[in-house]
Amino acid sequence: MTSWTEFANAAPRISTIFTRRHAATGNLCMLATLRKDGFPRISPLEPRIFEGELWLVGMPGTKKFADLAHDPRFCLHTATVDTQVSDGDVKIFGTVHDVQDSELQRRWAEDLFAESGFDLRGRKFEPFYAVDITGASSVEIVDGRMEVTAWKPGQSEHVVEVSDEAEPATT
Repeated sequence: MTSWTEFANAAPRISTIFTRRHAATGNLCMLATLRKDGFPRISPLEPRIFEGELWLVGMPGTKKFADLAHDPRFCLHTATVDTQVSDGDVKIFGTVHDVQDSELQRRWAEDLFAESGFDLRGRKFEPFYAVDITGASSVEIVDGRMEVTAWKPGQSEHVVEVSDEAEPATT
């Protein structure tokens, strides 16, 4: 399993862009899951980084969590309205696993309340999904050029510059 901390250490450029975009949107991301019939579903979600892990937690009984219970694979995309991606853009790929640890859930809810004032203290979360990051990519405009950065566990970040001619040149 690749935790958020391991990912941030291995892919500092992508994780920095994610953290910046995540904060800029009030933590809103778009979550892609697979429905039981195999078709994709896109849903809004506010993932949280807590105690070195990325967590996908939200309103119980939603279709997105039913999708993840059926097939734990997902893609998480930073929300953006900027077609020029001037502040960057990130996709994180992975799988989830449910963590039923009441003490961890208590700490998570306390942290959420302290950070945002949103009070979920005293609740049991089912599911409470921790993320295993299996890959990530980012897009960023650097000195007027688009740079795409990709990462997979066990590898370094790999940057590809996309020129005006739309022919990628490896940097």
